[in-house]
Amino acid sequence: MVSVARIRVILRRMPILILAIAVLAVAAASTFHTPALAQEQQNRGWSLRDLLFPRRSERVEPPLDIQKARPKPKAKKSRPRLPAEPATPIVEKTPDARVVLVVGDFMAAGLAEGLDTAFAENPGVRIVARSNGSSGFVRDDFYNWPEQIKSLIDTEKPAAVIVMLGSNDRQQMKVGDVREQPRSENWTKEYERRTDALGTAIAAAKVPFLWVGMPAFRVSKMTSDMLAFNDIYHSAAQKHGGEFVDVWDGFVDENGAFVTSGPDINGQPVRLRSDDGINVSKAGKRKLAFYTEKPLMKILGITAPGGAVTASAPAGAPVEAPAPAAAPIVVDRTPPMLLGDPALDGGSELLGAAPPVKGNPNLPGEKLVIEGKAPDASPGRADDFSSPPKTQPATAAAVTDKTTAINP
Repeated sequence: MVSVARIRVILRRMPILILAIAVLAVAAASTFHTPALAQEQQNRGWSLRDLLFPRRSERVEPPLDIQKARPKPKAKKSRPRLPAEPATPIVEKTPDARVVLVVGDFMAAGLAEGLDTAFAENPGVRIVARSNGSSGFVRDDFYNWPEQIKSLIDTEKPAAVIVMLGSNDRQQMKVGDVREQPRSENWTKEYERRTDALGTAIAAAKVPFLWVGMPAFRVSKMTSDMLAFNDIYHSAAQKHGGEFVDVWDGFVDENGAFVTSGPDINGQPVRLRSDDGINVSKAGKRKLAFYTEKPLMKILGITAPGGAVTASAPAGAPVEAPAPAAAPIVVDRTPPMLLGDPALDGGSELLGAAPPVKGNPNLPGEKLVIEGKAPDASPGRADDFSSPPKTQPATAAAVTDKTTAINP
């Protein structure tokens, strides 16, 4: 008899024997597999293995017409192009054209560009820019404007000088051997002395000049400094016979705050400043020139930027006085009168000052008000309710017409 221990050993080895028999069967099947058998299996259909794990060569792609169509990339909408600005006609300047000398820093260069556009059609005015973008009153060791302005005026012989300077001056200034902080007491005194020196140099050349103030900037501290600088420039210009041009309102909003965009010279909204909040755009340069045009035309003796110069005399020559205006037309006006004035209705006394005048009781209006008796209705009137209706008496003209008709 087989012992229990032997049976247990056989049962333990049974899975290994079954696995070995399965492997031998698979190997034998693959060895004796024929093309006919493979064709037969293919004809029978798909197996579970084929459905779950198809070979690359057996994969069937769906037809193109049922494949999921890929969405076409959307075409980017092109931004509408802004209408091109009309080209400014180039007018050749005459040999005797009056020179307008513009000096200062990078803001002055922008102002000169705007003025050049404003007077582009005027052959009698030529804008000459002699600016230094990094210059100012503080670093006179880099560029000394009171000294340089003399040679510039002698070289260009301008009919007018325009100054726009100060945007680079928010820095320490060396006063003697000490570096003073911006807008300190000693700094301010030295700054006023240097601006006064520039005004003295221009006045000594006996050339009319305009001093254009600084606009607001994005940085609030810089804006407050520019306000203080403009007061100094204003005083220097008036002291030496020049005129100060205030451009502040053109670059702030109604609350006095800095704006990047605003109305141009035609009132249309445009971008006036660059992204840095310091430089000005092309429209901003033209707006700076717009504030300067009127006082400059007064110096040059012209009535419009494109107009002809009223006098061909050299710079500083007197301009002819305009013709006297026609005598004003005398208009006879009635003086105004209050609605409560007693004279408005012809009376001279207020109501109640005198007893009212008694009316005639026999008048139809008095009878209607006092006795409530209305006058008899005229025959044919809307309030005539008599029956039969009353006949209207014939007038003399009607009787005459009837007589004429009977006895022609």
